[in-house]
Amino acid sequence: MRAAVVALLAGALLTGCSTGSDAVDVNNGGEFRFVAGTPRGEVIAPEERASAPEFAGTLLGGGEFSSTELDGEVAVLNFWGSWCPPCRVETPEFQEVYADVRDEGVEFLGINVKETSDQFALAFVDKFGIEFPSLYDPRGEVALAFRDYPATAIPSTIVLDREGRVAAVYTAEVSQEDLRATLDLVLAEGA
Repeated sequence: MRAAVVALLAGALLTGCSTGSDAVDVNNGGEFRFVAGTPRGEVIAPEERASAPEFAGTLLGGGEFSSTELDGEVAVLNFWGSWCPPCRVETPEFQEVYADVRDEGVEFLGINVKETSDQFALAFVDKFGIEFPSLYDPRGEVALAFRDYPATAIPSTIVLDREGRVAAVYTAEVSQEDLRATLDLVLAEGA
């Protein structure tokens, strides 16, 4: 029995960072429930959006952060780890988008999860020239705050509208083109 459990766990580790859009969330008190991300390029209709939970934490490199700092802005929350191969592709592309849209009322916040040392995360940010802030969240507490969304798959990206509601959720690597299209749609709302 023990060998079967070890084999099952090893197989799960080999499947990669992301669990996909048909993930089952087991991090909410042991209760199983189905969670799904939005398809590429799809934005949740405003009348169907729910408010994002409030969260706070310590930024990589020091300083405190509260989600209230995002109030009134469109925000991109990206859950990443330096150990995650898709994150090495996605994060530099997010930096390019951030450089283009930061003056348009769009905030980016990385949430570094499951990292054994903040030094790995800081080296990653430095290597790729990432200018937007990241929370250091090795225990994944912010992802757990988003229990109604599949933020425990890495990488995951959540786009918030100006009212702090979840406008889109991605549970895999997001292309620069898709992120730009989603931001264009959300920025156009109420403009």
